[in-house]
Amino acid sequence: MADEKSGFDATTGRSRRDILKAGGSTLALAALGTVAAPAVLRAQAPVIKIGGIGPLTGAIAYNGNQAKAAMQFAIDDANAAGGIKSMGGAKLELLFGDAESRPDVGAAQVDKLAEAGVSVLVGSQSSAISLATTQAAARFNLPQIVDVGTADQIVQRGLPNVFRFSPGTARSVAEGIANLNTLNEQAGKPVKTVAIVHEDGPFGSSMAKLLQEKLPSIGMNVVETISHPTPQRDFTNILLRLKNAKPDLVMPSHYINEFILFARTTRQQRFAPKGIYSIFGGGASNIKFVRENQDAAQFVIDTNHWYDPRKAASQALAKKVADAKLDLTYDIMVAYGATQVAIDAIEKAGSADRAKLIETLSTQTFADTVMPYGPIKFVGGDNTGSHLVNLQVRGDKIEVIFPKEYATIAPVFPIPERS
Repeated sequence: MADEKSGFDATTGRSRRDILKAGGSTLALAALGTVAAPAVLRAQAPVIKIGGIGPLTGAIAYNGNQAKAAMQFAIDDANAAGGIKSMGGAKLELLFGDAESRPDVGAAQVDKLAEAGVSVLVGSQSSAISLATTQAAARFNLPQIVDVGTADQIVQRGLPNVFRFSPGTARSVAEGIANLNTLNEQAGKPVKTVAIVHEDGPFGSSMAKLLQEKLPSIGMNVVETISHPTPQRDFTNILLRLKNAKPDLVMPSHYINEFILFARTTRQQRFAPKGIYSIFGGGASNIKFVRENQDAAQFVIDTNHWYDPRKAASQALAKKVADAKLDLTYDIMVAYGATQVAIDAIEKAGSADRAKLIETLSTQTFADTVMPYGPIKFVGGDNTGSHLVNLQVRGDKIEVIFPKEYATIAPVFPIPERS
């Protein structure tokens, strides 16, 4: 602030006379075309802020922390490769908001990220949180690429800022049911009855509804449907109901912590169905589950997100994950791939403007990510090139059993009898 008598500016430590002299010099240099400072500023590429949203604390914190690490890996890789070349090598910066495993907190974090100047949002590892964050992002015309959020309501509300990277419930159930039918037919159709166990949020409830509708079409009768909250601390009573219903197959839909507890309780209660087959179950697709619960995990099959291990970028990602001493999970794979698309959209748009990025994501085709997807094209906000694979726990590994072009091992179905 300048003193009125002396003209001294306390902020800069310079007098008014000094400032005026400097200004005159700058004007003189400008007339000669030799002003150095502005030229340097023009040469500096901007920093583009990408927002990440997900649960770093709360019931599904594991998923959110995995996804955050992946987003940072993708941004670091892009910066190391020269940044956004269409914008003079602009560097990328990740700003991440902790949704605390709660939709309302997630929406509030979106407000903060939007005000902080993020150009695009990636996240948020849950259908319930994604429904809230995409709605909040729409108020700021902020594009959000949903990494994991299967509830089809996410893309059915007409919000032009929403782009879901991974497949939704309807397409995923169709794929999962078709693969289950193939497994059952190849094994001589041992499965005739099914019990569904699901979390009671948008993800699990929509999944259960579709399974109830679709399973009879492949000759499987649903004999029990059981819902539970997240978190769920005890599955004992649920196992009692399952043992009473005696289904040939159990189809669970939980987040990872509940899946682990359910599998443990199943083994402890000596409940031995002919198969445990999930669609987005969180078990056979999580190495933490396999590592900590090998006995309970054996032969569990999951229909889930997975990367293409044949790609060089996938192999590099796996090394980064190992070096960071993290688990290589679908959360990392999908979040990395979704961030790749966000970065590609900025490159294609040649801009960090939110409206231009929404237009680019709505009209352009995106190709190479770590995922085994076809050309990535968003139609009505949904990625029409996305699909799932089937995974099975075998020993201490997670193996791909479907589709054949990605399979690393032949499936075992039904589960062999165990002592």
